[in-house]
Amino acid sequence: MKLCSLVLLLSSFFYLGIVEASVHEYEEEKFVSKGNAFVVHGGSEGIYSSVSDDTSNEKANNGDAYIRFEKITFRRSKENANISSGLIQALVFEVEDREAIGGSAYGGQRAVCCTADLAKLGVCTQGEIIHRPSTNDPSWPQVFGVAFQVDEEVATLPSKSIHITKTGMYNLYFIHCDLNLKDLVVEGKTIWKNPTGYLPGRMAPLMNFYGYMSLGFVILGLFWFSQYARFWREVLTLQNCITLVITLGMFEMALWYFEYAEFNETGVRPTGITVWAVTFGAVKRTVARLIILMVSMGYGVVRPTLGGLTSKVIMLGATFFLASEVLELVENVGAVSDLSGKARLFLVLPVAILDAFFILWIFTSLSATLNKLQARRMMVKLDIYRKFTNALAVTVIVSVGWICYELYFKSKDVYNELWQNAWIVPAFWQVLSFSLLCVICALWAPSQNSMRYAYTEDSNEDFEKDETNLTLIKPSLTPLKDVRSAPEPRMVQSDNGTLNSDLEEDKTE
Repeated sequence: MKLCSLVLLLSSFFYLGIVEASVHEYEEEKFVSKGNAFVVHGGSEGIYSSVSDDTSNEKANNGDAYIRFEKITFRRSKENANISSGLIQALVFEVEDREAIGGSAYGGQRAVCCTADLAKLGVCTQGEIIHRPSTNDPSWPQVFGVAFQVDEEVATLPSKSIHITKTGMYNLYFIHCDLNLKDLVVEGKTIWKNPTGYLPGRMAPLMNFYGYMSLGFVILGLFWFSQYARFWREVLTLQNCITLVITLGMFEMALWYFEYAEFNETGVRPTGITVWAVTFGAVKRTVARLIILMVSMGYGVVRPTLGGLTSKVIMLGATFFLASEVLELVENVGAVSDLSGKARLFLVLPVAILDAFFILWIFTSLSATLNKLQARRMMVKLDIYRKFTNALAVTVIVSVGWICYELYFKSKDVYNELWQNAWIVPAFWQVLSFSLLCVICALWAPSQNSMRYAYTEDSNEDFEKDETNLTLIKPSLTPLKDVRSAPEPRMVQSDNGTLNSDLEEDKTE
């Protein structure tokens, strides 16, 4: 197998999910056969170049960037301890130098470990990693190792710090080429640090992003809660649900910010904060989708309840929450390098299918609700529902376009070379959902006229009265002849007076 394929396969785990932490711990990690080598993936992170050479300062934001090896030990079984071994090597390289790793004799299959044929050519030492100096920096890739002596069960890699002077995506592999070390395991940890802290370079911009998102939710919350307090007597059930979504969003953004801040300071991801952030996010997404679905069905506007659909809506929401929670926990809590691509695809598919079902049901319900409002001539409600439909349509169109861009981005960034812009992908979905929430808040903000959007029991009666009035107007055109003959009784009425007076005059005469 080519090393490029090896890098793509192992690094894809990092790209698809989340980094274990900037403190990468190895607990009896077993070596896996790749081509003619045995490999353990030690980590992949984007690291910015150092802005300071002060490695003595232990502060997280001291401007220094490095990869530090601490207490890395290799352990083999007693059965294989009676012989010495070849080198177990640590290989650190920047992704642009991937072609400097491995080689082939006479144009054959590319190998990571030096073969007998290549050793005869004098380009490498048999049993060691094939590597050539980088054209940009002859000191890279960094390769160093340790070997077992006779009767040794444990070999310790010398502690070492690799100073990062160039911004790039760095990869670490532990590799050996000895068939007698099939049962070898690695223990210990490596510490990866950026100039501003322990956050991986791919994730570092997200800390500031969630800080700004928290501020955005605070501003939206101040607007909404001020309107809520002013017109609390006119508040609808729908507006209470929107209040819940805003509150959940504020907690979610704040928790993500503190999670990244803690991660950046200590190098270890705080599991408790991560779980709470994931849970608040899953609840918020579920409640938001259910609210949009119920509004689309006309709940509280043209119908007082959902009727027989209530259980189906609750079931859909519970299923979506469970699928979303599991996916987010797997992506954000603990190590993800053990998760294969197929396993993650298995977790993503249910969420995508449920989202598609939500969209289909929402727009089908919206169409029926718009028809009802138009038939009943509820023009105020019809106007707000049309604006709501347009906002949803724009959101769906933008989402589809962004998904296409994501596919293009991932297909183009095969070796994670665009890691500095990768944070935009998850950030976009947060911005899009926040924008839709702002539109909904603008449409249904509490006001003194909130009740005109609410369902009233006499809505159907008003509609029937309108029809009755229309039917009464039509037959009124037929008695026009009676209207023309109406003066006769008036003449009678008016003549009665004159007739009476004439009679009196006759009597007088």
